[in-house]
Amino acid sequence: MKRVLLTISGKVQGVCFRRYSLQKANEFGLTGYVKNLDNGNVAVLLQGGSNAVDRFIAWSHEGAPQSRVQDVLVEEDDADNIYLDFSIH
Repeated sequence: MKRVLLTISGKVQGVCFRRYSLQKANEFGLTGYVKNLDNGNVAVLLQGGSNAVDRFIAWSHEGAPQSRVQDVLVEEDDADNIYLDFSIH
């Protein structure tokens, strides 16, 4: 299982980015969460198969139809907690 934390910057709040992330994560069979950050970015924690995680990362560079993604920072995450589904925080 691969686990990463994404920090996505740009116009990513107020454009349904979290809702589209939920749909994509479910489509790819991933677990974790997506949440808005106070600085205007969006954080996404992903757990799942390597190929599925990579597909989500590729999608996140485009994001929701109304979003304008400037950057996607990908960090390996080695925490022990396991998520059973994908949720919006």
